[in-house]
Amino acid sequence: MRSVCKTLKPALLLLLITVPVLAQQKKALTLHDLMTFTSFKDIEISPDGAWLAASAWPDRGDGELIVRAIEGMRSFTIERGKKPVFSPANDWLVASVPAPADLLEKKKKDKPKSGVTLLDLGSGSQRHFEKTEKYVFSPDGAWLALHAFLPKKKKGKKSGSEADSSAEKRTINPGALLRVLRLADSTEFEIPFVRSFAFDSTSRYLAYSIADSTGEGNGVYLRRLSAPETARKLSGSTHGHYSALSWGRAAGALAWIASMEDEKGKPGAGSLHIWHPGRQREILRLTDSDTPAGWYLPARNKLTWSLDGKRLFLGLRPDKDLQKQPEKKEQADFLDLSAIRENAGVDVWHWNDPLINPNQKKTWKKNQEKTWLAVVHLKDKKLVQLADSTVPDVRVPDNSHTALGLSDVPWQKYITWEGWFYDVYSIDLKKGTRHKVATRVSGRPVYLSPGGRFIVYYQDKNWHLYSVKKRTSRTLTDKLPVPFYNEDHDYPMQVPGYGIAGWLADDAAVLIYDKFDIWSFDTATGAAKNLTASYGREHGLSFRVQKLDTEKKAFARGENLLLHAFDNNSKESAIFTVTADKPGVRQVFAPGRKLRVKKKARNNARILFTLESYAEFPDIWSTDAAFADQPRRLTELHPELSDYAWGSAELVSWNSLDGRPMQGVLIKPGNYQQGKKYPVIVYFYRFFSQRVHEFNQMAINHRPNFPYYASNGYAIFLPDIRFEVGRPGFAATKSLVPGVQKIIDMGIADPEAIGLHGHSWSGYQTAFIITQTDIFACAIAGAPVSNMTSAYGGIRWRTGLARQFQYEKTQSRIGASLWEGLDKYIENSPLFYADRINTPLLIMFGDEDGAVPWYQGIELYLAMRRLGKESVFLQYRGEPHHPRKYPNKLDYTIRMKEYFDHYLKGIPAPEWISTGVPYSGK
Repeated sequence: MRSVCKTLKPALLLLLITVPVLAQQKKALTLHDLMTFTSFKDIEISPDGAWLAASAWPDRGDGELIVRAIEGMRSFTIERGKKPVFSPANDWLVASVPAPADLLEKKKKDKPKSGVTLLDLGSGSQRHFEKTEKYVFSPDGAWLALHAFLPKKKKGKKSGSEADSSAEKRTINPGALLRVLRLADSTEFEIPFVRSFAFDSTSRYLAYSIADSTGEGNGVYLRRLSAPETARKLSGSTHGHYSALSWGRAAGALAWIASMEDEKGKPGAGSLHIWHPGRQREILRLTDSDTPAGWYLPARNKLTWSLDGKRLFLGLRPDKDLQKQPEKKEQADFLDLSAIRENAGVDVWHWNDPLINPNQKKTWKKNQEKTWLAVVHLKDKKLVQLADSTVPDVRVPDNSHTALGLSDVPWQKYITWEGWFYDVYSIDLKKGTRHKVATRVSGRPVYLSPGGRFIVYYQDKNWHLYSVKKRTSRTLTDKLPVPFYNEDHDYPMQVPGYGIAGWLADDAAVLIYDKFDIWSFDTATGAAKNLTASYGREHGLSFRVQKLDTEKKAFARGENLLLHAFDNNSKESAIFTVTADKPGVRQVFAPGRKLRVKKKARNNARILFTLESYAEFPDIWSTDAAFADQPRRLTELHPELSDYAWGSAELVSWNSLDGRPMQGVLIKPGNYQQGKKYPVIVYFYRFFSQRVHEFNQMAINHRPNFPYYASNGYAIFLPDIRFEVGRPGFAATKSLVPGVQKIIDMGIADPEAIGLHGHSWSGYQTAFIITQTDIFACAIAGAPVSNMTSAYGGIRWRTGLARQFQYEKTQSRIGASLWEGLDKYIENSPLFYADRINTPLLIMFGDEDGAVPWYQGIELYLAMRRLGKESVFLQYRGEPHHPRKYPNKLDYTIRMKEYFDHYLKGIPAPEWISTGVPYSGK
């Protein structure tokens, strides 16, 4: 990769060259610095590429939205602004504004609602609107709709019975206030009780549905924006429910679903309505009789128009899921057995259930809202069902004849111990007929071409191309001299591929990644050509296409593609270009650190990107989409970084115990002195060497913050780990320990003051490694598995999934069931070798951990206690896999630092380490 000096223009070099300051000691970061350090979120660019907006928020407290002109010096700020949206006309910006952070934290109930602020980019004037949940510009940018938060359900009386005190009460789901502003003159009109709304693509009409406080005015209404004072009622009935409003861009028509609400306010089976403003009438209506037998049209739905406006996609649900009113029962005999059993609290777990009971519970709500895809052909007014209980996952296609379907139904039971598999189908949009393309495909590496003529899928280490018309498959990659499967794969599961980059226009070719290069495969012949001309593999660069236009379905022949290149050796980023159908790459930018492309202007070639390194905050830069213009730095959010003893990061290389080349990152302390030995914190997971050019997240959380420790006199070491199936624990040991010895030999690490830290999977590794070596002065294990034999039979309670698949096929890498490989489960469990631990150990768990059963921490703690080993167990009440409540995050951060300070620096131990903290009744 070329050096910075060879690729950047002189003016830009002035921004990038750092002048060393040697005269004075730089200051240390404090926890207050971490809490108040701001980072960019919500980076946006205006459609014409003239304006940048980015929210800058701290870890704790209030932030702001920064808005600035990309050319010139004009800039504005919106206090507490986030989630910005530019108007299509590029003259306005609107952003959400939450209540102050301290107020939100104090209010346990009825927390204050967010508002929005409207910014005039011409004058800089701002206007604030309280309690606004949704904000949408019309497509031409002339109007802004602001929708208030929908109120909670309330009880109301039956229509026409207001005076009758004995009238039965019914549940009402009222809409909320909609304010519509004409931005040119600040005039506005208000519509009460709006449930949903939508502008048409021409910005001539605003459609909305009403759900009023009595239910009597419910309906779908239309306003012509040239005369917005008049509303036309398109459909309506008392206690009607009107939802899923959707305008078709090409069709120019409005679609919605109408249904009736029951006494509890729940909508029943719906009917589809399509109204055309040009014809001033309803052009299509599908009722319950038009849906397939056993299915109904639910009100909670998503209507999606095809690009040509000739088809409308919607969701159906089985009739058995339709909400039915419970029958009133007569009072049963007090001793009636059936009546008593109705209140029994029992869950039945059957050995042959497709999904285990806890997983059924976790997916229950989602499944109650799930719909199965169908399509309406407007010309012949025909509804065709595409998905059902046998093929539940069908994706809305871009073409007019074929959809892609996936089914995990035959393979759901295997989720428990092996993973996720799918059968793949091509589905005829006009008939609904299906043809199986492949069976038992691992994961979802399946893609339908934009024209619907081909399906490409990955299976058994190769990519395959299926012709929809011929119903035949060919293997694309098996005869090529490079692998298309993951070359770094070290799991017992099927080896995955690297994915695809996209398609050429007219389905002419599919672009597929190997680890380094991009290949083009002719869909007619299967012929392959290396689009990047093997430059990636020859130079250790991994090329990936930067998809700047998210709405574009395929690459044009002759189109220049922007490529991000990751140097697998130096970990630096570079930008190259390639022609979509012509081999050969050209480097256009090599900043010598990490680059991330963020956004491209919708109607302009301007893009935004960030540059970062360990000691360089990822500020925002701008250039054209080909990187032909000199990049310009647009922000400098943290000029004060140079005042802190941030430290410096460099790559370190060594060999594992079995001679395998390894890499890691060494972060030297701020104010580093050559020849001085420093305490070291070793932090790891799997691959961390790529972080040499990454700016560390500045936040209070469960991880050690690298600059915080580096500025307080620590070195940090981030080693890569290469695993082996069947021996994950020892593989971690033989990867990591030689790396630690390397930094000792470099004269940087104090061999008597090295600490080990890991969380979750690396929490397990931490607990295991200290059974194998005494090189560490102390260790911290967050959420570690300690006993694989008991963890194998546990549940991941956040998802309700069994943990067996994790050991047999994925992260835990045992590669066998408990009965096939009992010796491996024991050999890789720290619990069974706890008697060998001589390293003081801090264990941390949240007692509502949904990933690792927290009793794994108890098992390890009790073993250490029984063996008389020095250990402390931190149980954070009501916390999941990572502490989320700020007091707990801060507490753990402080205790982590106190623990390392005591064992690595010799600072006197606080009471919680030396004697413990007795239970206080909390």
